[in-house]
Amino acid sequence: MMQHLSTQWAILLGVACAACRAIWASEPGPRPNVILIVADDLGYGDLGCYGQKYIRTPPLDRMAAEGMRFLQFYCGSPVCAPSRCVLLTGKHAGHAAVRDNRAARGRVHDPERDQFSGQTPLPDAEQTLAEALRAAGYATAAVGKWGLGYEGSSGDPLAQGFELFYGYLCHVPAHKHYPRFL
Repeated sequence: MMQHLSTQWAILLGVACAACRAIWASEPGPRPNVILIVADDLGYGDLGCYGQKYIRTPPLDRMAAEGMRFLQFYCGSPVCAPSRCVLLTGKHAGHAAVRDNRAARGRVHDPERDQFSGQTPLPDAEQTLAEALRAAGYATAAVGKWGLGYEGSSGDPLAQGFELFYGYLCHVPAHKHYPRFL
């Protein structure tokens, strides 16, 4: 059965962070770097470190060899924005604030002018993984597709614990193989 890596990272990253918190409390010293890579539609067997023989992924395989590799996981949701919401908040999809890829209420997509409205925003009250990492003294950044709120909303990545964001706030333009802008 094909299972997605994003939830694997979410669950076990949470366990790893809890374990690291206990270690940090008892032992001063350098903290580990945390790099979370989420790729839409990347399946369990698509990387060399998980057995892929035809597609070469040496940088990711090296990261897995030098870091952690997880073997039991599930995807938080079958579509992208709710899956990222589950990943960032640690909530079950049934309790998550974002449950679909729908545009935010009152906002519409205008394909003629390449304007994208943005999806339903994460509420300000949500505690995200980025906020927890920043509170622990980490620098945070997100690069890529967001889909959890539009610029200036409570779901803007800069309002959800990320110090830097570069990518698509609205996931619609990221669906094109050759997007017209970034």
